[in-house]
Amino acid sequence: MPDRYAVIGNPVAHSKSPQIHAEFARQTKQDLSYERRLAPVDAFVASASAFRAGGGRGLNVTLPFKGEAFRYATACSERARAAQAVNTLRFDGDAIFGDNTDGAGLVNDIMRNLGHAIAGRRVLLLGAGGAARGVLGPLLELQPARLTLANRTPEKAQLLAQGLRGAIEGGSYAALAGRAFDIVINATSASISGALPPLPQGVFAPGALAYDMMYGKGDTPFLAFARGEGAATLADGLGMLVEQAAESFFIWRGLRPDTAPVLKLLR
Repeated sequence: MPDRYAVIGNPVAHSKSPQIHAEFARQTKQDLSYERRLAPVDAFVASASAFRAGGGRGLNVTLPFKGEAFRYATACSERARAAQAVNTLRFDGDAIFGDNTDGAGLVNDIMRNLGHAIAGRRVLLLGAGGAARGVLGPLLELQPARLTLANRTPEKAQLLAQGLRGAIEGGSYAALAGRAFDIVINATSASISGALPPLPQGVFAPGALAYDMMYGKGDTPFLAFARGEGAATLADGLGMLVEQAAESFFIWRGLRPDTAPVLKLLR
């Protein structure tokens, strides 16, 4: 029987992960199956344990369970500990290994697929929740000139920045007035509800990349704003989804699939 993997979340019907991992498996000639697994919001541990008991080898974890997955794991990677969240679980006998591949997915998409350097650039990250926490470490490792966090509750951004080493600061959206950035990343959930973070005009430097972690058809409000502000490159989070999936696949199978043809297929 093929090795079993799944994505677990609530909701999960919209997930493109089964298609992505099916392509990775075909490309690398791996004998595995991958399914969607809907878990009740109050029964993540029971659902994950049932999948594991049934022979499951690993899980991708999506909203709202990344925090619970971190606590469920018996051992975690450093990047998962930094994020306090897990999106990849690997089952090895009695051990449950947790990792967070979101940050790797983001930086690989920005640098490899979009061709934008992060080192030495002014980076603005919008939001201070779980999505932001998951990518802070990998962004800082690439040594941007400065990484600025902006949040509706500035104290939350400041607290997050204080816990990290490097050229990082946290504050309010209002404090961005008069400043320009080379890379602006929307890690808020505003796009889900059709809202726009309260960005001042002028935050996009000449040649800037505007990146929304959300993906879908057409521009999100953030990307529409960026287009109007003259951002040179606009990108949604589909590339990040494919790249973080490739990192998960490597954790499970020890092989790195080629992401370019899979991203082209999804587009």
